[in-house]
Amino acid sequence: MKQQKGITLIELMIVVAIIGILVSVAYPAYTQQVQKSRRADCTGALAGLANAMERYFTANNTYVGASLGNATGNIYPAVCPIDGGTPFYNLAITATTVTSYTLRATPVGPQVSDKCASLTLNQLGLKGSTGASVAECW
Repeated sequence: MKQQKGITLIELMIVVAIIGILVSVAYPAYTQQVQKSRRADCTGALAGLANAMERYFTANNTYVGASLGNATGNIYPAVCPIDGGTPFYNLAITATTVTSYTLRATPVGPQVSDKCASLTLNQLGLKGSTGASVAECW
């Protein structure tokens, strides 16, 4: 009697089904971790922007007039990550009075589906989020 070597179609389909189940569990967890790392990068950028705002206030005695971008005279980059690459957050300054401001990071691109949505930081160091709780997002 001859022995057959190899795998059957049923065995192959079982392996494909198991791989499909593993991928359906692992992929959402992976995307959440990627979003969390991008958010962490942006919270660091917001802290750096807050430092730039304080330097601007020291030089000009006001927060009003500080601007973002890569042009000369701007105090900080307008997107996060600040070192280039695909932007995942747009940064903005709202200087309502001479002595107060709010910094906002608005998600763009693949980061739009992040549970934390927009992140904020003001001149007092108060952190905020328009999505999930501050403890989860910062």
